[in-house]
Amino acid sequence: MEQLDADLVTDEVVRPDVPWQTIVWDDPVNLMTYVTYVFRSYFGYPREEAERLMLQVHHEGRAVVATGNREAMERHVHAMHGYGLQATVSRAEP
Repeated sequence: MEQLDADLVTDEVVRPDVPWQTIVWDDPVNLMTYVTYVFRSYFGYPREEAERLMLQVHHEGRAVVATGNREAMERHVHAMHGYGLQATVSRAEP
C-alpha cells in the first residue's frame, strides 16, 4: 500500500454543488400584468406558466422562477432588478 503525503490527506467531504434558485418577491409597486410580461419576455415562459408564477408571488409573497448554477442565477437576479422586480439568489433545498 502506498504511503500518502501528509498534505494530501484531508477529512473534508466534498459534496456535489447544490443547485441555486432565483426567487422573485412580492412588492407593492409592480402590476401583476407587468410581472407576467417580465416572466414571459425574459424567461420565455408560456402565458400560463408566467401567470402561475406571478400569482404565486402575489399570494405567497415569493416564487422560485429559475434553478441552476449560481452564476446563471445571479445573472437572472441582476436582470430582474433591471426590470424593477425584487429578486434574490438562494441555495435550493436538497
